[in-house]
Amino acid sequence: MDQSHKGRFNILCWRSNLKNWLRHVALALILLLIAACSSDNSVVPTSTWGPTTEPPHGQIIAIDEIEASKLVAAQESVMIQIYQKALPSVVNIKVLQGLEETETLPNFPGVPDNFLERGEGSGFVWDGEGRIVTNQHVVAGATNVTVIFADRTQVLAKVLGGDVDSDLAVLELLEPLENLFPIELGDSGEVQVGQTAIAIGAPFGQEFTMTTGIVSAVGRTIRSGSSQFTVPEVIQTDAPINPGNSGGPLLDRRGRVVGINTQIISRSGSNAGVGLAVPINIAKKVIPALIEDGKYEYSWLGISGGPLVPDLVKLMELPEGTQGALVITVREGGPAAKGGLVGSDRTQEINGIQYSLGGDTITGIDGNTIKDMTDLIVYLTNDTRPGDEIILDVIHEDGSFDEIPIVLGTRPG
Repeated sequence: MDQSHKGRFNILCWRSNLKNWLRHVALALILLLIAACSSDNSVVPTSTWGPTTEPPHGQIIAIDEIEASKLVAAQESVMIQIYQKALPSVVNIKVLQGLEETETLPNFPGVPDNFLERGEGSGFVWDGEGRIVTNQHVVAGATNVTVIFADRTQVLAKVLGGDVDSDLAVLELLEPLENLFPIELGDSGEVQVGQTAIAIGAPFGQEFTMTTGIVSAVGRTIRSGSSQFTVPEVIQTDAPINPGNSGGPLLDRRGRVVGINTQIISRSGSNAGVGLAVPINIAKKVIPALIEDGKYEYSWLGISGGPLVPDLVKLMELPEGTQGALVITVREGGPAAKGGLVGSDRTQEINGIQYSLGGDTITGIDGNTIKDMTDLIVYLTNDTRPGDEIILDVIHEDGSFDEIPIVLGTRPG
């Protein structure tokens, strides 16, 4: 056999061996999945088949019970470690309400003589200086709260600042504590649908609990409390979240915070499998400002708008496939108005749906494509600050294109 034929023969052998190896690995993985899902189906002992034989038709292969037990034990061990790692950083927050001089106070441990508890939630240790992060709606209207740690240590704290638009607030302990454990922060920009989601908090004011599920959606927008503005890139999870979990951390499988639990979508008021968390990347921007100044200032364009759906494209006679954020209203005297953006001036009903027509359509910002209003909100929130100049790519009602420079303002409170 000459060298070229010999080399070709070796390559073919190598490929054949690789395919066999990959087939065996794939088969082993399939068996692990089957074992996890097996119920009352008939099984075949693992000793009756091997890599070169096929299991009888219609029968499920059972992995040895010892091996299956090891897999379950390994998963349990991971969850226990996550809970034990995060627990010292998670707190229960009881909100205090001042009493009039004529009122009397029941004997609540850890509560000052002239205060009464009126609400509660969860939170977590942000830094070693005694700062605690929670939801703004948990501490709304309060100046003092009681922070309770997992070891039952109770410390009074003051509210340093809150941000209604992101539903985030930061507290500061009034007494120094040693051995504070700031929680590890993750990156919400890397969160993907299907990954493990773990919520830790004190629902209903009871002992600290851990619930698990998956990330069921990303990139949602929600309106926070009484704010007229929306929070972008919100994380949705089916991990059970109940009253009292608000302000607590949503963790990934490594025990890192990726979100702050803030709302549930439920008709009954209890968990219905749809929990929402403010992304930690927004907290990374907002919390330092709340610590420093007691507030966070967002950039402001001064418009309201909506997506440019296909029906609107036809009604406005725009090029087929055009996407963007349709400008519906422009705030008088705001940055958009000063830059010359035009809002809708009429409506038209089609198939029972009212459409706003006549406004400009934003298709890009600073060279980035804008497909809908969410894209615009995300960019303004994450990449701009008050006073920045942006360049908007705009399609006017007459179909002409324009680039409009606008100096952003500060979002009104």
